[in-house]
Amino acid sequence: MNLRLSSAVRYMFSLQRYRILGLLLVLWLCGGFAQAQNKTVVQVVTPEGAEAADVWKRNQPKNIPLDSVNLHQGLQAWLGNVREQGYLAASIDSLVRQNDSLRVHVYTGRPIVWASLQNGNIGEALLQRVGFREKLYRGTPFRPSEFARLQQALLREAENTGYPYAQVVIDSLQLRQDSLQGVVRLVRGPLMTIDSIVVVGTGRIQPTALTRYTHLEKGQPFSQQRMEEANRALRQLPFLKVVGAPQVLFAKNQARIYFFLEEKKANQFDGIIGFLPDPNSREAKLLITGEVNLQVRNLRGSGKQIGLHWRKVERNSQLLDVEYRHPHLFSSPFEVAAMFHLYKQDTSFLNLRPRLEIAYPLSTTSRVTFFAEVLSSQLLSPEALRQRTADSSAIDANFTSYGVAYAWGNLDDLYFPRRGSHAFFQGAVGNKRIQRNARVEASYYDTLQMKTTQLSVASRLERYWPVTKNGVVLTRLKAEALLNQRLYLNELFRLGGLNSIRGFDDYSFYASSYAISTLEFRQYTGEDSYLFLLYDQGYLRRDLPEEKNIQWASGVGGGISFSTGAGVFQLVYSVGRNEQEGFSLQRGKIHFGITGRF
Repeated sequence: MNLRLSSAVRYMFSLQRYRILGLLLVLWLCGGFAQAQNKTVVQVVTPEGAEAADVWKRNQPKNIPLDSVNLHQGLQAWLGNVREQGYLAASIDSLVRQNDSLRVHVYTGRPIVWASLQNGNIGEALLQRVGFREKLYRGTPFRPSEFARLQQALLREAENTGYPYAQVVIDSLQLRQDSLQGVVRLVRGPLMTIDSIVVVGTGRIQPTALTRYTHLEKGQPFSQQRMEEANRALRQLPFLKVVGAPQVLFAKNQARIYFFLEEKKANQFDGIIGFLPDPNSREAKLLITGEVNLQVRNLRGSGKQIGLHWRKVERNSQLLDVEYRHPHLFSSPFEVAAMFHLYKQDTSFLNLRPRLEIAYPLSTTSRVTFFAEVLSSQLLSPEALRQRTADSSAIDANFTSYGVAYAWGNLDDLYFPRRGSHAFFQGAVGNKRIQRNARVEASYYDTLQMKTTQLSVASRLERYWPVTKNGVVLTRLKAEALLNQRLYLNELFRLGGLNSIRGFDDYSFYASSYAISTLEFRQYTGEDSYLFLLYDQGYLRRDLPEEKNIQWASGVGGGISFSTGAGVFQLVYSVGRNEQEGFSLQRGKIHFGITGRF
């Protein structure tokens, strides 16, 4: 009884399945028939014979429906393509509809070709910049878009050399049979020079500083391109906010440029408190770390900057950075900067790094910097070294180097960018001298090379991609390398924490070379507020005489940043993973703080 019932049920389901498949097949056939009914069979009628029909076939629209809107768009697209190929007299004379067919009466005419286009009064240097060659206009089809691009290129070059009212004309234009010839001339109009630069708004900047930042000076020929580049350069300044596109007033052969700038709260004071699990404690205790930043920019509207950064990264370890920048030294385009770096690693060693820079702007978006620095590393507890004379993990040394750096950027906003790129490259070379420590046995230095050549390189590439109206993807790659015959532990780069690989303790990694890639998505909820998700991937290499290894470290997390009356509040939660430990919420890192600007 049950067997018969189940067989009957299977038969009913099988029959129902075939019915469904048959119904789907009928619907597919009906849909295909309906689709075929909507297609238009186009017949071309032309009095010009096979050549015109061939022109139609090469450019005919595909699958033109019968509705008037798409039909009109398709035929207009065909007409534009044909005229672009030199058939300037092409036209669609009439349309005749009959059921699912369409009879089109077209006329193409003969293609117009260039007999010659000669240079009238345009200089050779200008012609080379726009790519004009007379031989390119001999026996070639006349294409309106190509000639329009030539006109636009000539006009751009003219307006960027002081002639914003220039015109491009063709003299002696003649059409003989199907050939066109003429002479191209540039009517420049009056020469416009810069009279003054005016700031509209509350932006506070000295006139000399504004001239240096924008590279626009009185008496200089007006340039639309330089004015736009100057506006982008002003967006890179932390103490000014560009609120509109620049405008120009022309009068009596002079140009007055207006920049719309508002004062931005650029002076910064903030502190961050971090709560981390104490790795040296067996109990569930927290290690409190701290950080203080002070930045004073645009002193008295001159662009001068003073910076102070202090940080306690772990127990008995501290970091201090002091900086002073003086732009436009003695009214020149040069910027001078002096910096001092201090890092103390508990009771092991102390690193001091003074640095002097001279920067020169190559353009409104790029600069080159020449610098000299000295890295002095001192051991604080040589007793451990005295007990293990074969250990070369740390040593007293001085590294004096000279180098050059290049930076370029076009971010739309310095603090909260939504589009744009930033690039930085640096290289330095110098001599490293090992210093003898009186508290270490002299025999320890017998096997060491006391003076060697050392090389350091660094790079940073950053790009912001707008993916939605308020969504931005940040991609970043940062890498550094230290190259020498023999490196020591207290010379290496310190990585880990909020500013490098998030999800780990601050400065938990030592590396002689590294590369860190970052992928971050930001969803803006306001002009200066956003939610974000982050992923950091680090490649860390350590080359020491007794230790050579490579490890990979990853960090994931998220957070929020929003503006308050007291400043910008930021909260970041992240967890890390390396080859020894996987992701664990128990080792998660929480950082929060307020960045106050005044």
